[in-house]
Amino acid sequence: MERRTIGAGALEVGAVGLGCMPMSWAYTGSRQRGDASVRTVHAALDAAGAAGGGRGGGMLLDTADMYGPFTNELLIGRVLKERRAEAFVSTKCGLLVGEQHIVANGRPGYVKRACDASLRRLQTDTIDLYQLHRADPEIPIEETWGAMAELVAAGKVRALGLCAVGARAQRRSAPGRPGRGLHDLTIRQLERVQQVFPVSAVQAELSVWSPEALDALLPWCVARGVGFLAAMPLGNGFLTGTLKPGMGFEPDDLRARHPRFTAEMMAANQPLVVGLRRVAERHGATPAQAALAWVLAQGRQVVPIPGAKRERWAVENAGAAAIRLTERDLAEIAALPPALGSWD
Repeated sequence: MERRTIGAGALEVGAVGLGCMPMSWAYTGSRQRGDASVRTVHAALDAAGAAGGGRGGGMLLDTADMYGPFTNELLIGRVLKERRAEAFVSTKCGLLVGEQHIVANGRPGYVKRACDASLRRLQTDTIDLYQLHRADPEIPIEETWGAMAELVAAGKVRALGLCAVGARAQRRSAPGRPGRGLHDLTIRQLERVQQVFPVSAVQAELSVWSPEALDALLPWCVARGVGFLAAMPLGNGFLTGTLKPGMGFEPDDLRARHPRFTAEMMAANQPLVVGLRRVAERHGATPAQAALAWVLAQGRQVVPIPGAKRERWAVENAGAAAIRLTERDLAEIAALPPALGSWD
């Protein structure tokens, strides 16, 4: 698999990562199976290693302590116990999960305890990329980031990253102005923490149906040599072409409340899937692989981290690294109608 670099420290990772959240959190709970998920992670590492000529793919495994909570890191730890050298481990801190709510905690003491707990669950001595999931509004972000920097000095963490503040609420309040100002808060946070310790990576949503990060956030990263982890590059599964309008979702699935997953909006956004399928067929690929290839084409420091719960999808996603979209392909995708949501 093609390898890409993250941050000024030139940390190497495979071009396509694996988002592990769906295995334990936010998606249909009845389809989450621990043993099946472990096999999926193994299959992803196998695919990355095979594509890398047997020298190991360095696949980025993206998790967080809140996923589960905690169970996702425990699951990944079962794999890392056997194959730590083949994986680039990214996890997150800063959010606490309650019965009916999620709150931020950026207190330095808590951050250090959270890191130690993640190391135990992941069964590793070092986290490759430690990300701040969300800033605590009651704690200056510089204090939180300073505590994370101390973890680097202690050898527990290799590099630091920041997750972008969700842009969906701002998108709803700014109709007709897609992409403009949606990441201003994240960029202000990045400017502040960059004064404390270098940012190696930013994680934010980026896909054919959510390209807002191209407006300002990705250019900010490019200008500073910061890696960009593209979250939800398959549009929460919609861009795979496997979801049908009106199919319905279980109540615990985030898509049951997502404004682009009503039956009406899924039908309205089918031209995106049709366009991706047309491009994919020219490459003997799937719509999902075409969608990931589009993300990869946005810059050499961009690493998509598609989520997957099953071996088949993880292997298919890894194969997208071999696809090179042409100028014609990119122009066709650029000409597709923008995605609609129930706020539009």
